[in-house]
Amino acid sequence: MTHTPYEVLFLCTGNSARSILAEAITNNLSITQGKFRGFSAGSHPKDEINPFAIDVLKHSRMLTDGLRSKSWDEFTQEDAPKLDFVFTVCDQVAGEQCPYWPGQPMTAHWGVPDPAAVEGSDEKKRKAFVDTFFVLRRRIELFACLPFKSLDRLALKERLTA
Repeated sequence: MTHTPYEVLFLCTGNSARSILAEAITNNLSITQGKFRGFSAGSHPKDEINPFAIDVLKHSRMLTDGLRSKSWDEFTQEDAPKLDFVFTVCDQVAGEQCPYWPGQPMTAHWGVPDPAAVEGSDEKKRKAFVDTFFVLRRRIELFACLPFKSLDRLALKERLTA
């Protein structure tokens, strides 16, 4: 991994909330600009992105153009981005058999509670999405600050899973 931007894939079952938030955060933060390119996918993608996810992103002034729920199969194709990192962001995908990722990207699990599973008022749901947004944002900011060039693969893998 000596090139930038690093290609980062975030996985979740439905690819409608957490992984979408992580993709958008990665592609919109100034700390990640030019260093990372984020993508997201799901093992069983939904037909649409959760509207609360789009709401939180727009409220945070993040671009949402081009975001869509998609299958992780897109990233196993010959013309797919050459992934450097693959992060699962939900417990369901962590236990599933993931596809083979060409190039042997580093993988880690960043389990985050599912905001789409929250029941109750719209305000309660919105708060769950905001909380998830900030958890993912902080993890991505910390990830972006790792000294990639000075860490060997094993040391980097340890830091990603800590």
